[in-house]
Amino acid sequence: MSTSGPLDILIDQSRRARDSAGRLLAEDQRGSETSAAQLETLQRYRREYCQRLQDAMGRGISAAAMDDYNRFIRSLDGAIARAREALAQQQERLAASRDQWQQRQRQLSSYNTLAARRAERERDREQKRERVQADEMTQNILARRPRAEGPNLV
Repeated sequence: MSTSGPLDILIDQSRRARDSAGRLLAEDQRGSETSAAQLETLQRYRREYCQRLQDAMGRGISAAAMDDYNRFIRSLDGAIARAREALAQQQERLAASRDQWQQRQRQLSSYNTLAARRAERERDREQKRERVQADEMTQNILARRPRAEGPNLV
């Protein structure tokens, strides 16, 4: 019904931008899930290792072995801190991606609303044109029809 105009071009560009933002959002979501899983793995490993230390201490442990355990737990703590920071950064990226996608979606919705209004106006004009044509045809038919004459005066 309508030709491709500036609004149609904006809708197409906006749809592509929204889809691109959606792909980035999905990628950041996966990255966040991966970071969370890595953090959980490190935390679980630390708990298990601390439990091993407790068990070893219950059996008796040398000072050197205790020092090794503590050094390794400190290195796990450092890895956990880095994993928490990575997760926080990933969640910030995820939030920014989500905001970007929502903004693109709102923009596309606005353009689609404008296009729907334009299409409705075009339908209204078309219906009005068709009514005018129908009225003209009816008037032409009535104008060509012989008129019934009143009572004969002759």
